[in-house]
Amino acid sequence: MGGGSAVVRVLRDRTAGRCLAGVVVSGFGTSALWLTAGIWAKSLTGSNSLAALTVFAMWAPVLAGPALGALADRMDRKVLLVRGNLVTACLLVPLVLVDSGRTVWLLFAVLVLHGASGVVLDAAESALVAGTVPASLLADFNGLRMTANEGMKLVAPLAGAGLYVRFGGPAVALLAAVSCALAALVFARLPVRGTPRTPARDSAPAPEPTPGPPAPPPPAGTWRDELAAGLRRIRASAVLRPLVTAGAATMFLAGVNGAVTFAYVDEVLGRAPAYAGVLYAVQGAGSVAVGLLAGPLLRRLPERLFAAGGIAVFALGVGARTVSPDSVALGASAAIGFGLPCVLIAAMTAVQRETPDAVLGRTAATAGSLMTAPNAVALALGAGLVAVVDVRVLTAAAGVAGVLAAVALTGGGATPPPHPGRESAGPVAPGVRVRGRSRGAGPSPQP
Repeated sequence: MGGGSAVVRVLRDRTAGRCLAGVVVSGFGTSALWLTAGIWAKSLTGSNSLAALTVFAMWAPVLAGPALGALADRMDRKVLLVRGNLVTACLLVPLVLVDSGRTVWLLFAVLVLHGASGVVLDAAESALVAGTVPASLLADFNGLRMTANEGMKLVAPLAGAGLYVRFGGPAVALLAAVSCALAALVFARLPVRGTPRTPARDSAPAPEPTPGPPAPPPPAGTWRDELAAGLRRIRASAVLRPLVTAGAATMFLAGVNGAVTFAYVDEVLGRAPAYAGVLYAVQGAGSVAVGLLAGPLLRRLPERLFAAGGIAVFALGVGARTVSPDSVALGASAAIGFGLPCVLIAAMTAVQRETPDAVLGRTAATAGSLMTAPNAVALALGAGLVAVVDVRVLTAAAGVAGVLAAVALTGGGATPPPHPGRESAGPVAPGVRVRGRSRGAGPSPQP
């Protein structure tokens, strides 16, 4: 089944199609703001450090993913998506007051809140999709979501930069606010009555063909215990643990690769810094392509094999950055863009299939935090290493490490071939929905 069929499969499902539309609409404004915020801070203060900190401000809330994701398990998820986007739109409006270095603090405050809102909304969306979209469409949806995000990164920053040059930063802030408001309208029209806070309110699943023992609801505990439920879930699952670990390792290597990009362009390719934009565009095109193919491939391959193959392609792309021909540089960027998202798509699809509804929001947010935080660490580490280590050594080392990570993922346990049952939810107790089963390991363990 090709990418076009995957698009049709998702768009035919009203919930999946409208969730995807909401992601595209809100993502456009967010992507435009991310680039423009750095330009805005630089123009107001003249500081490169403050310009760089705008990206950190939006990423920092990822570290609080477990706590923020727990909100998606305590509230009606459709309502949270609607109200969360409306609140975010309102938060962006005060940015029209940012007009000098004295008011730039407001920009950073709003960016942190915007990032926190994004973590909550991503967790709510993942949980809502897993609870309302057929399991057979999850991989297609996550792949197309990646395609939409990467597509926005190719288009929206250019639109934001153009708007900034013509009308200034407040115009971009208003664009982002309008996009969030429109996303709220899209989510408000989702054809679901609401999504549960607890398993007891979950809708009854369709009869399952495979009998098995019931999955008990997670035990009640302290607030700290509830926040740790997502981490316990990942650690206890033979399916999720290796995928999330591999995702964290790959994102660490991606951070190193990102940190040395400009040194690679200068020292290896002998090009001007602007050439990095060409490489990023090619990398984005690779990510768009794999997003279209992810669903069909995940119906034919186990998640771990799909993820390991993507890591290997990514690693070969990074390793190829030790040589200088432009044709190799472009091919390496395409390989990096194509391979990197595979483990992220596989991991999040597995989280949606393997996690009980009661802890799905915080588990998704925890998995996201575990996989994205190493990227920020590696960006800082790589920025320091590139000053004292030859860029070819760093890319070669990262490439070798990526290949080893791919081998470890494929060799960490049995990966039986996919079968029809892998797309159905696991056995459930009355009022409890379980997203999936650990293939070859019986029902997925509880947190």
